[in-house]
Amino acid sequence: MPFQSAGCHPGLPKTREAAWEWAESEGLDLSVPARKKMIRTRPELWISLIFPKASQDHLDLFCQWLFWAFLVDDEFDDGPAGRNPLMCEKAITRLVDVLDGAAPNGPMERALAGLRDRTCPGRSPQWNRQFRRDTAAWLWTYYAEAVERAAGQVPSRSEFAKHRRDSVAMQPFLCLHEITAEIDLPDSARSLPAYIALRNAVTDHSGLCNDICSFEKEAALGYEHNAVRLIQRDRGCTLQEAVDEAGIQLARIAERVQRAEKELIQEIEAAGITGPTRAALERCVQDYRSLVRGDFDYHARAERYTRPDLVELDERDSLSQYFAA
Repeated sequence: MPFQSAGCHPGLPKTREAAWEWAESEGLDLSVPARKKMIRTRPELWISLIFPKASQDHLDLFCQWLFWAFLVDDEFDDGPAGRNPLMCEKAITRLVDVLDGAAPNGPMERALAGLRDRTCPGRSPQWNRQFRRDTAAWLWTYYAEAVERAAGQVPSRSEFAKHRRDSVAMQPFLCLHEITAEIDLPDSARSLPAYIALRNAVTDHSGLCNDICSFEKEAALGYEHNAVRLIQRDRGCTLQEAVDEAGIQLARIAERVQRAEKELIQEIEAAGITGPTRAALERCVQDYRSLVRGDFDYHARAERYTRPDLVELDERDSLSQYFAA
């Protein structure tokens, strides 16, 4: 890992408390297994490692987004909706509609509406377009996976790499980074080839790191949408050989981050970008390094990934009650 840690936000305990209080206030009544899983997941740790210098208010808000996102992830990766395309389509359609301003029904939709209303007003049109695109694209990856499972299909490694860029849900948090960094990139900056490459590399690193660390947990659940599993299937190799290859790929992605940083500085100069836009892009270069490192460190510390022996099979045949209208 070539990037230095920027530390952990000292407000982590307050953020953890605020997240659970928020969940209770939104009616997100987690079952005992779901509560145990969320405690092992430690969303407050990830957000505190990713945003070590955020204000406490931003840290709390972003953690509540992450808490909500992990509930979505567990529902559609592990629950019955991930095996039932019709159930999945209906639920995801509703969430995307609420993201777009529809009236919410049920605790998960109301929680999303509240997060949306605390986050998006006051942001620029270009920021809102990017955040909406990234969040909706992430949500629809669950439907794509449900359909592939039902059809008995497994994506190729190249297909999965493209899919994973959205499914890891890192890109919405790169949008949230702009809030705490007090920047708002114009469309011209978002369109720079090197900025796109940097954003993609940061996201790809998170996706592959997650796959390496969650392989055992997901294997226990019969979950095939994992880069390590796809390497193993493609090469017909042992698990350790697949993990080793994934580790080599992870190092190469870190090199892509560094290369994109250098190319972005060159493009800033070539395009004659100055003033606030230049400062905003330079802030992204600076902060994305510690973001990659924070994500890497989180996966080594959260029991969601370090204790696959604690995984419990989800044998429900309907959505969790907080998804119900």
